[in-house]
Amino acid sequence: MDSLAALDQRVTECRACPRLVDWREEVARTKRAAFADWTYWGRPVPGFGPPDARLLIIGLAPAAHGANRTGRVFTGDRSGDVLYRALYDVGLASQPTAISADDGLTLNGVRITSPVRCAPPENKPTPAERDTCRPWLVEELRLLRPTLRAALVLGAFGWQAVFSEASAFAAAGWTVPRPRPAFGHGVRVPLAGLDVFGCFHVSQRNTFTGKLTPEMLRGVLREAARAAGIEGTREADGT
Repeated sequence: MDSLAALDQRVTECRACPRLVDWREEVARTKRAAFADWTYWGRPVPGFGPPDARLLIIGLAPAAHGANRTGRVFTGDRSGDVLYRALYDVGLASQPTAISADDGLTLNGVRITSPVRCAPPENKPTPAERDTCRPWLVEELRLLRPTLRAALVLGAFGWQAVFSEASAFAAAGWTVPRPRPAFGHGVRVPLAGLDVFGCFHVSQRNTFTGKLTPEMLRGVLREAARAAGIEGTREADGT
């Protein structure tokens, strides 16, 4: 594919994983009572952000009543509330909330994606489903490569997707170290022309227990933005 727009459209049509297809569509039919008046997206969720992004944030998978409902990654759930608040705080998002795909939110030099594009049962995709979805991430990385300078990986599952034996970074043209770098919050792995950072996932389990605090998240976002050469953080703007 020759553009991210074409890739995103193809992603939304994927039906490769029967378990995920059944689950995402069942959730879209039955809904959650609080969202009974919503028409759920109920399809694979593409990445979000400009096609010339310098920083890529890689998550896990869409939430059943978040992105699977709204059609935009990390939008409409508590994990997204934490992530977009932090992105706004450091000057990488135009607003601190992400409610729907048409809420006017824009990102500054950042794109957000995930190694699995469909909402999985219990928020737990299988390694096989991650591997089936891998070509979408590889193609996204390939298309972003001319401008991409840093990546922030949220959680060990995403870390495995980009650094496993079937490494998405390697398939997209980067040389990755062996043995695989160990995941950890704040870990930084330099590749040729790309700095990769690890960050605990913005899951409720991590944020409610204090394993990942807003200060920790803002700190690693600032580091990744600096590595990517993104201007306009709030520190730089004086706000």
